[in-house]
Amino acid sequence: MSYIENIYICLAAPLLIAVLCMRGRGRAMIMFVLAGTTVCLLSSYINTFIAGALGVNALTASLEIAPMTEEIMKFLPILFFLLVFEPGKEELTGGIIMTAVGFATFENVCYLTSNGATEVLHLLIRGFGTGAMHVVCGFLVAIGFLYLWDRAWLQLAGTVGLVSIAITYHGIYNILVSQTGAAAMIGYLIPLLTVVVVLFLRRKPNRTDFDSADKK
Repeated sequence: MSYIENIYICLAAPLLIAVLCMRGRGRAMIMFVLAGTTVCLLSSYINTFIAGALGVNALTASLEIAPMTEEIMKFLPILFFLLVFEPGKEELTGGIIMTAVGFATFENVCYLTSNGATEVLHLLIRGFGTGAMHVVCGFLVAIGFLYLWDRAWLQLAGTVGLVSIAITYHGIYNILVSQTGAAAMIGYLIPLLTVVVVLFLRRKPNRTDFDSADKK
């Protein structure tokens, strides 16, 4: 058994125990984290297989193959959850975010074990940057589920379009962080700044909120 499977077992075992012990919404969220770690493991297998079939090196695979594979794999558990259980929008959004968190956690742990833990500042920046990138890509897919699935004619085209945007965003991030110096720092900061903008826009009151307050 290779090293990455050992890491997966160590992370998945307590999550699985938590799933068996918990009930309700908490159990669902833990299951999504577990699903995120699982699809991250499967993505590494698929990336390796495609890279070997095409005869490309690891860097090329991370820039050209990994973004597409990983975003599609993160999309599949949510699609299954939506089609089988028909959840509410809030529950679905939480599931998308927790799947992204599980994926980013497993990816960061694998990076840590491969590259060591001596450069704490770099790991701190990368940890937040990678986590934010996966969450942002999850938000992009969530927009499709929340606003496009109510319109049958937009389900396929809209969802494919948003997943494609997530793949592009992920690819740009990978290209930048594969560099050194300022380019890598910009790559790590872009997802963090995107999260800040999203949080600001969500907290900013809109006209409907003022109208509702006036009516009260």
